[in-house]
Amino acid sequence: MSEINFVDLHSGAVKKAGGLQISTTGKLLVGITGGIALGLTAICAPFISPALRRFCLPYIPATNEQITNVLNALKGRKGSLLDLGSGDGRIVLEAAKNKFVSHGVELNPWLVLYSKFDAFKQGLSDNTKFHRKDLWKYDVSKYNNIVIFGVEQMMADLEKKLQKECKNCKVIACRFPLPNLIPEKTIGQGIDKVWVYNFEPS
Repeated sequence: MSEINFVDLHSGAVKKAGGLQISTTGKLLVGITGGIALGLTAICAPFISPALRRFCLPYIPATNEQITNVLNALKGRKGSLLDLGSGDGRIVLEAAKNKFVSHGVELNPWLVLYSKFDAFKQGLSDNTKFHRKDLWKYDVSKYNNIVIFGVEQMMADLEKKLQKECKNCKVIACRFPLPNLIPEKTIGQGIDKVWVYNFEPS
């Protein structure tokens, strides 16, 4: 006996005796929906995944006042600069404009791409580099100046890393100080305050 087909006028699907066959339009909609969901996951994952790490270092753009305070802390300095957790790259780019060889370390791939594009757009690509790396695994020993926008919970471990790796370096901590060291000076007030530390060879 031949199979009996019924046409569903509302959905455009073809019903067979024993089941429902999805129409071409239905397959197309399923494919589009799945593609959108996959795309959103790929975009959102780098922003959500920091919350799953030991220390959550969220992306919070530096304020203009914070950038000014960092640049004031760097007055009279030269050489190389590293921004640990460089986010959108603003500190790196401003330092490059002030003749520093500036690098940023950032785990979020979208922020790294954005920073590279912004550096290219501003004509600063030759003086800047952005690395997609875990800051805890990145060797900071070759830098003369280091800037960090951290969270309070990570500062003690970060202090140990800096003490172990820094040779002769100025460290500028933003938002939170290093807990066991006395700063050389502080600049600014409130959330825009920065703490300046001098790391010398032991």
